Amino acid sequence: MIIPARFNGPPDSANGGYTAGVLARYVASPTGAVVTLRQPPPLATPLDVNADGATIEVYDGDRLIASASPAPGPLSQTVPAVSWVEAMAVSQTYLGNHSHPFPTCFVCGPQRPPGDGLRLFPGCLPDGRTAAPWIVPEDVEPALMWAALDCPGGWAIPSMGGADDASPHRPYVLGRMAARVDALPAAGDGCVVMGAFLGQEGRKADVISTVYGPGGAVLARSRATWIALA
Repeated sequence: MIIPARFNGPPDSANGGYTAGVLARYVASPTGAVVTLRQPPPLATPLDVNADGATIEVYDGDRLIASASPAPGPLSQTVPAVSWVEAMAVSQTYLGNHSHPFPTCFVCGPQRPPGDGLRLFPGCLPDGRTAAPWIVPEDVEPALMWAALDCPGGWAIPSMGGADDASPHRPYVLGRMAARVDALPAAGDGCVVMGAFLGQEGRKADVISTVYGPGGAVLARSRATWIALA
């Protein structure tokens, strides 16, 4: 397993959602997969994938990078959607345009050139949900759906950029993600990706995300734990 260099989150490690989606390919389960990231996933590095029963582990030498297993139950929660027009409008308020811990992130980095990266810019709605319009790329596949679910959830964390926080933009990284992809959109479709904050305990924040297709159908959903960096 190799994560190509273009799929970065922080400059020197892979985007967590994309990495989780690649690892989820090895998990056959109707309920989806849950992936735990143990170390920053290295880029452009051959990684060993080992199976121990239903658990899949990825190693860089003797370092455990991530593990994956079937999701223990169906992912039922979704974030209520807004329209494409509303998502377009709120994305203009994306805080990452002005202050971003990882501005070249494959998913939400504003410094990625046009045509490279997903260019998901989730703005925050008055109730704390985030919404981002997404024009689906030609190479859409399940791992990209996991990536699309990733950052809109993170930006809903109040201390990272969500509403009603006095000191936004504290850096967080993905720690664990459970997701299920029900259907792929077509290349060129205009989807809406929603994120919502559920709660926080210490450095761990709990979020959910949902990808909606052009007709309003739920295409993918996730629940994730993000970890605040020291």
